[in-house]
Amino acid sequence: MLIWFLPVFLAFLLIGLPVFFALLFAPGLLLWLNGQERDLALLYRNLYNGMDSFPLMALPFFMLAGELMNRGGITLRLVDFSQALMGHLRGGLAHVNILSSILFAGLSGSAVADTSAIGGTLIPAMQKNGYTRKFAAAVTAASSVIGPIIPPSGIMIIYAYVMGESVAALFLAGIVPGLLVGIGLMVMVRLLADRYDLPKAERVIKSGQSITPLEALVSFVLLRINIAGILVAAFNGVAALLGGIDVNRWLVFLILLPLAHLSLLRLRRSVSADFRAVCKKAVAPLQTPIIILGGILIGVFTPTEASAIAVAYALIVSFFVLRSLKLSDLPDVLTKSALSSATVLLLVGAAVAFKTVVSLSHAPEILADTILSLSQNPLILLFLINVLLFVVGMFLDAGPAIIILGPILAPIFVDLGVHPVHFAIIMSVNLTVGLATPPMGLVLFVASQVSGEKVETISKAILPFLAVEILVIFLITYIPAISMTVPRWAGFVQ
Repeated sequence: MLIWFLPVFLAFLLIGLPVFFALLFAPGLLLWLNGQERDLALLYRNLYNGMDSFPLMALPFFMLAGELMNRGGITLRLVDFSQALMGHLRGGLAHVNILSSILFAGLSGSAVADTSAIGGTLIPAMQKNGYTRKFAAAVTAASSVIGPIIPPSGIMIIYAYVMGESVAALFLAGIVPGLLVGIGLMVMVRLLADRYDLPKAERVIKSGQSITPLEALVSFVLLRINIAGILVAAFNGVAALLGGIDVNRWLVFLILLPLAHLSLLRLRRSVSADFRAVCKKAVAPLQTPIIILGGILIGVFTPTEASAIAVAYALIVSFFVLRSLKLSDLPDVLTKSALSSATVLLLVGAAVAFKTVVSLSHAPEILADTILSLSQNPLILLFLINVLLFVVGMFLDAGPAIIILGPILAPIFVDLGVHPVHFAIIMSVNLTVGLATPPMGLVLFVASQVSGEKVETISKAILPFLAVEILVIFLITYIPAISMTVPRWAGFVQ
């Protein structure tokens, strides 16, 4: 029965049915045709059960926090910060686009939001500075896939909910792969610089930068806390290598805090006042992923509680520190985040309901036998599953795809010796890159809408960047340490 699901599902999509309804009607129709009408009630009851989950509350909270930050002008601050750091490189604005996507990923966790926000700002700027529109749109679409990989990631939360894994472990496991994608894209931009005659840029810093006393004070405090925190982490790493020196970490932090202050004073003399102002303006927004990960790692709050803290922090920063948001903006912000959250949660509920059909049809056992009949070599099977996930990602959003395929595929590969967290990253990165893959990648259509360029043209221009991302996928697949080192170092996986 299940073999007919995909054709029926795609047929519903082709006639214009939303994904949510297609995910419900397709299995419902198959159950009815198979004479299992009594199971229809179970199917639709699981729609509610799939959404009625405390861990999933993190999704609407993270979406609300991202919307608050975006509406408050955070995107422009991140772009200015990226341009101050990397604008002087050959193909500078392309590098700025990629770095902005990396930074914005820590706020949104969404490829579509990244493409819309970053593209709306940088694509016109890149055109104005001599880049072709298709190249600007391709860079934007390619870099946007970093959003769902670097924490906080919505698809990681969904995977953890479906498969019973640690959200913190998945968040940590996604850091290095996300950065690796970004670095790979920057290398490709440099390789294409001569071929496409990309503009030679300068470090662009708007003169006469101003910052409010309150924002300056907040940035002053947060910068020193962050530097001291990095030094404490380095100290703990050295202590662990030396056999575990038992020293109170808060005492170490207080000792290193003055050192952080002195290092920043020394750095202050070597940069201009405008450069310092640009960096200070980026400090408060960039605390969001730090607060989320830091709080989870030290055990202060759970991932769901972290999402609520992120909303509270976004409100405080937007209203009181940056003063970039007004009360009159809240209804629109709440409406947009509510609609986005409802869409995601409905898809999650529908996909969980679909699992009913999967279990009733014994699909996991059948698929496991089919996959294992192809080969007993885990390396070959991982290659084949990469191809499958890559193709699925072209047609289906990562969240529903994870809920549908995760319970089927994960047990097979865990039994073959693949770590559950490692397989989660393989799935997530594959499906996310699929969003930028021709001909059906979702972010290609968003980039087309933002830039005004045809999807076909963007699809051709994105191919060199897509090659980099495919290479990263295989590196992640066959070198588990890329994903597993950070969560192991933090003690979240064995």
